[in-house]
Amino acid sequence: MNGQFQIAIHILTLLDQADGELLSSEYIAGSININPALVRKEIRNLRNYGLINSKEGKTGGYSLGKAPDNIALSDVYKAVKSHPALGQAKNLPNPACPIGRQINQHLDDLAAEVDTAIISKLTKITLADFSQKFK
Repeated sequence: MNGQFQIAIHILTLLDQADGELLSSEYIAGSININPALVRKEIRNLRNYGLINSKEGKTGGYSLGKAPDNIALSDVYKAVKSHPALGQAKNLPNPACPIGRQINQHLDDLAAEVDTAIISKLTKITLADFSQKFK
């Protein structure tokens, strides 16, 4: 995920705290301290999942796509997840080795268990819950 979850949660928390006011990508980028182009890329992704609305034009900006109590942090995790929680090796182990021929399957099973645990925990926390920490 390379920090995408943290960036996405930061964006969504800012939008929740804005109380319906539209925020620009420049404003959001200033809070996160990253390039606005990276913010816009993440916003596009979150918009595809219905988590953010956008308004074009001079008075445009971004707002939450759903009520914060209807956004589970697991929704955000699923929106930004691009790799297994434990990573993935690029090489193929030696099939003649007793460990090598089995390791990927066992690691894949472990990664699936970890991913399930992460999603289970994040399902219990809404954006509203998380955002409350900043009030």
